[in-house]
Amino acid sequence: MEKRLATKILFWSFFIALVQFSCQVKSQEVEDEREFNYDEESEKGPARWGDLHREWSMCKNGQMQSPIDLLNERVEIVSHLGRLNRSYHSSNATIKNRGHDIMLKWIDGAGYIVVNGTQYVLKQLHWHSPSEHTINGRRFNLELHMVHESPTGQTAVVAIMYKIGRPDSFLSMITNHLAAITDITEKEIVLGIIDPKQINIGSRKYYRYIGSLTIPPCTQNVVWTIVRKVRTVTREQVRLLRVAVHDESNSNARSLQPINRRKVHLYRPEDPQQN
Repeated sequence: MEKRLATKILFWSFFIALVQFSCQVKSQEVEDEREFNYDEESEKGPARWGDLHREWSMCKNGQMQSPIDLLNERVEIVSHLGRLNRSYHSSNATIKNRGHDIMLKWIDGAGYIVVNGTQYVLKQLHWHSPSEHTINGRRFNLELHMVHESPTGQTAVVAIMYKIGRPDSFLSMITNHLAAITDITEKEIVLGIIDPKQINIGSRKYYRYIGSLTIPPCTQNVVWTIVRKVRTVTREQVRLLRVAVHDESNSNARSLQPINRRKVHLYRPEDPQQN
């Protein structure tokens, strides 16, 4: 009897772990460029993402999709969210041309952020041009997504937007690596040690809302943190990111999605002297 009970417990423990792993895999971004594109006229374009695979249905039916317009009239200014709690560290990284974007991935993670008491480990980052989110209807030249994951497979993204101006120091640091993967889409290139603290955020103000991945499978309940300060990047740096992916579109930005009565907060410190 005890042996049979132990067998049942072992079976159900394995089953639950398998389900959790399956859900986590399905929530991750698709990495195969051939699966979809950004051409609005294409059979694989954004308007049809939700029809291409059953597991991508959220791209069409989801009510909490990203990106959105961060319009002043619908943003609630708050101070209770607190500063973005980041604890990053250097770690071994690779870089890969995913066809639709360039992804830099930390092999064992590179520290974490804390949101509502939950730790989300920094896994990878990638770029979209032009920006996917807009502020009061304005679209910027580039948007960086720093993708984090919790132990249960939930996703949190920190986004930074850029306009044309002075060079971005982090992109300057990896320029040679970007050039090296222009024609390579089949494998990851080892970068060595990369420190995410070298990414200049430079602002304590940020937007916060619940949305989705902006590429298939468009998984929802993603915690978005969008830095309020718009950084700068050169035209050449944006061009290099676009040339490297070699797709047929001049954009890899998804169109704006309906708000659907979601709350959008802007964290602003109570101390007016803090940025």
